[in-house]
Amino acid sequence: MKHSIAPFSPDPDHDFEIRTALGLAAEGSTEPGEVLAATAGIRRGDHQAWFDAWNDLATRTAAVAEEAEQAGHRVSAAEASLRASTYFGVAVNALSGLPDSDDLVATFRKQRAAWESFVSHSSTRAERVDIPFGLGSLPGYLFRPSQDAQPTGATLVAVNGSDGSLAALWATCVSPALKRGWNVLVFDGPGQQSQLFERNTFFRPDWENVLTPVYDFVARQQGVDPSRIALYGISQAGYWVTRALVFEHRFAAAIADPGVVDVSTSWTSHLPKPLLKALDDGETEKFDKEMALGLTFAGDTARTWHFRARPYGTTGYAETIEAVRTYRVTEEQARQITTPLFITDPEGEQFWPGQSEQLAQWTAGVSTLSRFTAAEGADGHCEPLARTVTAQRMLDWLDTRVAASR
Repeated sequence: MKHSIAPFSPDPDHDFEIRTALGLAAEGSTEPGEVLAATAGIRRGDHQAWFDAWNDLATRTAAVAEEAEQAGHRVSAAEASLRASTYFGVAVNALSGLPDSDDLVATFRKQRAAWESFVSHSSTRAERVDIPFGLGSLPGYLFRPSQDAQPTGATLVAVNGSDGSLAALWATCVSPALKRGWNVLVFDGPGQQSQLFERNTFFRPDWENVLTPVYDFVARQQGVDPSRIALYGISQAGYWVTRALVFEHRFAAAIADPGVVDVSTSWTSHLPKPLLKALDDGETEKFDKEMALGLTFAGDTARTWHFRARPYGTTGYAETIEAVRTYRVTEEQARQITTPLFITDPEGEQFWPGQSEQLAQWTAGVSTLSRFTAAEGADGHCEPLARTVTAQRMLDWLDTRVAASR
């Protein structure tokens, strides 16, 4: 029997965004009716209408938050601010793919302002932090569970994906973990969110050099048990977490949602083999020329490329692919992982198919592979329509691994 949920949009990319947004409603980061009403009737390929829909929805929702704040309704202000931040986050990504993206930084700042409003008005205990990193710092937030919860010191470091907002991460990880008594640290890493749009820093493949100072920082915080610090990575952070664990062994346990061992396949699997051969043979000028010609007749692909390449800080097509190819973990490296590792494996994974299973095979002594299926409504990258199911499985596993000795 075939199990499938009908598309919400004729555009596959838009459909995935809608599914992701709908799934975030489980923890209040979106409202399903708002999402479906705003995106109804947008034609495939109409990227301007797609941006306008999310930007308008975000603006209206932010206005609701402001009105609630002025009237003294803190709960309503927090709820609307959280949703507005999520919607602005989708608008930022939509704007990144348009020919004119001059308003990108301004739109991001609206996203972050709404998030700050949520943090300020929410009853959740939160501390704004700056994590020492190189010559600067990584901005973040350390959330604490309810004061009614028994303190255990168990702390989860949550790592975002390539383009996710903190409001989305709130729903996929932070809120479910807080409910279970965990402290949760979130932050903007290199190339993510404020680091990209306001500090002009870019992705880097060696995330052991990011997560080691993050561990050092959080281990020093009051109420944190250094022996109970765990790690979670969503989407492309499935790679960043895996890479860091090769070298950094102090985390008590980790989750890769999903497992990613080679980021570049999501780029190269769509390219003709002769074109890739030219790149492998060092014919970068030929590669760039043929890519430019091909993308002239493929507007959607060109927009996606522009959007995805921005955080790498590269210019030419060949330079981008060569950079992305450094974002990989070999079998030899993976076998050095000693941290207990939970790996989600959704049916129909569209970006890195087969890599969760590959990672599980390479780390068989320490890993647990959890399959998510279409029959559960949990298929697709990061299980967008089954985030409650995903949180239950991964956090129950985490509680068993890290907090069993409470």
